[in-house]
Amino acid sequence: MKILLYNPDNGVTRNYMPHLWMFLLKALTPPEHEVILIDGNAQELDEEGIAQFVRDQGIGLVGIGAMTRMVAKAYRMADAVRAAGVPVVMGGPHVTEVPDEALGRDGGPRHADAVALGEADETWPLIVEDAARGTLKDTYTPVDESGKDKKPSLQDYPSIPWESMNLEQFNIIPKFIGPMLEHVGGGWKTFQIIPVESGRGCPYGCEFCTVTGFFGDSIRFRTNESVVDELLRLKARAKSEGGQVAVFFIDDNFAINIKRTKSLLRDIIAADAQVYWTAQISANLLRDEELLDLIEASGGKWIFIGMESIDPTNLADVNKNFIKPSEYGTVLDRLAERNLLAITSFIFGLDNDTTGVAERTLGQIRNWPAGLPVFGQLTPFPSTPLYARLQAAGRLTRPKHWLDFAPYQMAHTPLKMTSQEAQSEVRHAWTDTYSSESIARAVDSLAGRPLWLRISLFVGRLSFRGIYFPQMGKLAWLKVAAQNRGVIFKLFREAVAGGLRKRRPSEELTPVVESEPSNQEVRQT
Repeated sequence: MKILLYNPDNGVTRNYMPHLWMFLLKALTPPEHEVILIDGNAQELDEEGIAQFVRDQGIGLVGIGAMTRMVAKAYRMADAVRAAGVPVVMGGPHVTEVPDEALGRDGGPRHADAVALGEADETWPLIVEDAARGTLKDTYTPVDESGKDKKPSLQDYPSIPWESMNLEQFNIIPKFIGPMLEHVGGGWKTFQIIPVESGRGCPYGCEFCTVTGFFGDSIRFRTNESVVDELLRLKARAKSEGGQVAVFFIDDNFAINIKRTKSLLRDIIAADAQVYWTAQISANLLRDEELLDLIEASGGKWIFIGMESIDPTNLADVNKNFIKPSEYGTVLDRLAERNLLAITSFIFGLDNDTTGVAERTLGQIRNWPAGLPVFGQLTPFPSTPLYARLQAAGRLTRPKHWLDFAPYQMAHTPLKMTSQEAQSEVRHAWTDTYSSESIARAVDSLAGRPLWLRISLFVGRLSFRGIYFPQMGKLAWLKVAAQNRGVIFKLFREAVAGGLRKRRPSEELTPVVESEPSNQEVRQT
């Protein structure tokens, strides 16, 4: 049987973040079946296109996974596939939270023939077997012998065959630049960001977050050997293809068990498995100096920190008072000392927020080392404690906001400002942070630091700008490049000058990025 696994985009920005679930399920599929993967973030497809694809390819089953912000598109694509006569199974956080919606049991239309609830590591092979026999059940739930919810162990983690997969969708270097870099040398023909997980679960239970509800509050880890082997295989493939690879550890909190994380990082170093990597780590865990040293030595480059607010009252309100805003500056200084860039995330529209919250937050950010701030408004996702609280208080203005997805549009009424005011605060924060003037100041603030760090910050700022401001086509990117031409020319001149200084008769011409040290990347889901 031919199986298509499809991950939808949100249909608005098409901003790309790696999704692992398709690759994991492919590795878990019995070998007698053929699996085709399509990620809508990398390969644009509409309803007519997916219906035609499944007919042309003789697809026997389509699996669709979606987070809440993507589920409206997922439903439309599922409807088109079912209309073409092919069964659909849906899964992921949103479907797990509101399965009756996908199955049409809430009074709405049915979108799926079956739903996979929770983690599908063990139920997926059963789903494939039932689909091949034409006996799909409505619901598949991982349970133990006593009927209780079961979380899969990650100790026997499948080996994802990255070395034989098409990884073009993960390459962030434009195709027209790759050949030029190949001729220059230094192994920068491609730069692929690959999703890898080392553990699942989070015990914190932040009020707005879906993670604890989906993965549970008990932490499960892969073996160090399994993770190291995966990194070595990725590193070897990148080298063989004249490219570079970076890993995005998708763990909900990569350092939730500091002792284990240190052990993993030491094993990565010992095995020479260092690759560039990014991960989500909460600020309270970044107090540990030894952990920071190991992050740097193991290849860590970008650390995502969900700061959410600079107001302790806000953090307490959403059950996130384990982090202290007073510590943010110290944590970021320690990261900067090690040339680690912080991706800092903030939420506006929390209950103690008032007008001016964006400028107050920006005032703090300007005093911190330059990084990559991102901003959003508070969003009540179904089945979270936040959703239940706002629903009970009658504050939800769009109870099923996901069926009419609108980016940066609030679904509830904040306490101390209007929805429109909160949305204006978000826009002000993005506009200020990602203006060409702010980008230039951020890059200039790293004067005297390694050139690769300034280039990384600059490219990151341009890329992150696209999360809020549409820049999906070549013309949009050319406009952004023109707006930031001063920084581009400055960095280019410095790169050329640095390369000329480094050249010796006995040395090969090597890009300046090779001066990078050898010890070397959301969510309010």
